[in-house]
Amino acid sequence: MIILVEEPFRTQQEIDIKNVFTELDPSIPLVCVCGNHDVGEFPTRESIKRYTDHFGDDYFDFYCSGVHCIVLNSQFYVDATHVEDLKREHEKWLDEVLQDKQSKHILIFQHVPWFLNEPNEDKDYFNVEINARLEMLEKFSKAGVKKIFCGHYHRNAGGFYKSIEEIVTSAIGLSLGEQKSGLRLVRVTEDDITHQYFETENIPTTF
Repeated sequence: MIILVEEPFRTQQEIDIKNVFTELDPSIPLVCVCGNHDVGEFPTRESIKRYTDHFGDDYFDFYCSGVHCIVLNSQFYVDATHVEDLKREHEKWLDEVLQDKQSKHILIFQHVPWFLNEPNEDKDYFNVEINARLEMLEKFSKAGVKKIFCGHYHRNAGGFYKSIEEIVTSAIGLSLGEQKSGLRLVRVTEDDITHQYFETENIPTTF
């Protein structure tokens, strides 16, 4: 996540984050997931275009060793007042990609969690309104989605909706929880998906 504010800070942050990622080993694919600080709390066509111009599509899917990975623009479910047509395009696309019946695992990646701990919890800043939440979770359940990976909360959280596990991961930068800044490593096998959060000073070389 990039915390983007008004000019000239936003431009400098875009430059900084790109410079940081030039140090990433070229054998590691970089996939960006947009969030509220990237396309805005109340996204507009202009804010989404700025993001896509700099970082690529705001939603897309890809396959990795037979695993179907679906990346959403979760801001459409927070407030799409200014981009209702773009949200409809997003929904049409999502319904199409969820028709996948061949992949061993289907994973969702998004910024804002549907819920933090319980699917029926109250709405607050860090989750999605309950009616939209339950509608989408049921859609994912019927499609066979196994895991949903999220951020936004700056703390570790998560829970289950039927057979779907939602995993909310803290921040590599500013952590607001008891655990220090870190990242989550995920192991995908033929039959299972496991994951573990590591604080930055404890990141292992093998997992």
